[in-house]
Amino acid sequence: MQKAKGNAMKKAIGVFGSAVGGSSDENVRKARALGRAIASKGCVLVTGACTGLPLEAALAAKRAGGLVVGFSPAGSQREHLGKYKYPLEGFDFIAYPGSGYKGRNVIAVRSCDAAVFIAGGMGTLNEFTIAFDEGKRIGILTGSGGITDMVADIAKKAIRDTGASVIYDDDPGRLLQKLLKSG
Repeated sequence: MQKAKGNAMKKAIGVFGSAVGGSSDENVRKARALGRAIASKGCVLVTGACTGLPLEAALAAKRAGGLVVGFSPAGSQREHLGKYKYPLEGFDFIAYPGSGYKGRNVIAVRSCDAAVFIAGGMGTLNEFTIAFDEGKRIGILTGSGGITDMVADIAKKAIRDTGASVIYDDDPGRLLQKLLKSG
């Protein structure tokens, strides 16, 4: 996902992580700092239009004047709000492809130039494996717990080289800077 600004294209940075649980005060602080950093670099923040840490990043990016795009698992705004109980606040645009969680994850990850992961569970692992398989630049906010504590081992055991690069840092701003420099 890129938006033209003159001749330059904005980079789309995905934020994926704990939608439920994993939201310690420290992880909320890191998610907000990541959202502000993405906005300050003029990048578009992309999420799965969910709650939790991705929403914290989205809200912080919006407050900082950033552009935020969400991809819902729902097929409509009504389903997004009713069935999934997901928010509208904090997004400039939400797409409703109606493809459920797994389909939404593929669309959201493919729409990013790079993806950052913070904490997370099974859904975040799915997003990580999609990003890895797609050869994306991947940032891991270390020390955030959840699935991010395991991805280094998972990436080492990958059978084929997908071209993905995985960068680790415990500071959101530094991690984003490394991701932007690597691509």
